[in-house]
Amino acid sequence: MDARFAASLKKLDPQTRLEQVCDLEAMSRIDRDANPYHPDRAKTDVVSSPVHAGDTVTGKGGAFRSKGKWYSFSFTCKGSADHMQVLSFSYKIGEMIPESKWAALGLWR
Repeated sequence: MDARFAASLKKLDPQTRLEQVCDLEAMSRIDRDANPYHPDRAKTDVVSSPVHAGDTVTGKGGAFRSKGKWYSFSFTCKGSADHMQVLSFSYKIGEMIPESKWAALGLWR
């Protein structure tokens, strides 16, 4: 994480900050794991809002974009006490989200 990104994260409320670091972790983890996806964007709150419990956020309504297509994913993300780092992250990739649903979900090409 570069210094500018870290500085901007510190300006966010703790829940939003945790979601942002989890978005970044989702892209990184999905990109490096053995699968055909290479995300350039991820959002933890597309289909449904994630649930926060202390330093952990879980969700079934995340989405990531890879090669111009969006895919759903569910996840559990545990952050540090200051919500600046991810301590553990697990996910499961779901189905491709049809382009006909993108506008309603706030997704883009």
